[in-house]
Amino acid sequence: MARTNLDDAGGGGQPDIAAAGGVVVRRDDDRRTRIAVIHRPKYMDWSLPKGKLEKGEDWREAALREVTEETGFRCEATVELPPVSYTDRKARTKLVRYWLMEPVKGKFKPHGEVDELRWLTRREAEDLLSYDHDRKLVRKALRVRRLRRIRGALPGPDWRWSV
Repeated sequence: MARTNLDDAGGGGQPDIAAAGGVVVRRDDDRRTRIAVIHRPKYMDWSLPKGKLEKGEDWREAALREVTEETGFRCEATVELPPVSYTDRKARTKLVRYWLMEPVKGKFKPHGEVDELRWLTRREAEDLLSYDHDRKLVRKALRVRRLRRIRGALPGPDWRWSV
């Protein structure tokens, strides 16, 4: 069953901001795994695509919508990753739930919110990402992806990270 509100977000207390996003991963012609990293001119940072939930929106739906809005790619969300909590620049608490995603179709076009998208190797992404929590999440996502390929299966919909 999809989680639809902050009461079952997996953390204690209510965050000031609820957001969802994706670690978007693809394999290039050179068979190297690449991660989508976006540049947001408003914040002058490099991050993973994410955004706030809209009223009544499911977390997974929000993640897919935000990734499409920010990257131009429609994606398949495969596995939910560990949630990330942090305090933003305005001292607000923020909870972000992420999914490992693979692009299905689309093309990036720069826009006001995101002016650049780069497909980077893990090391390149870790060097460029502005926030430590994004770097850690990329490492976790790629471990999950490797395990998924090795085992040839995905965990069921009720599977959760133990925190």
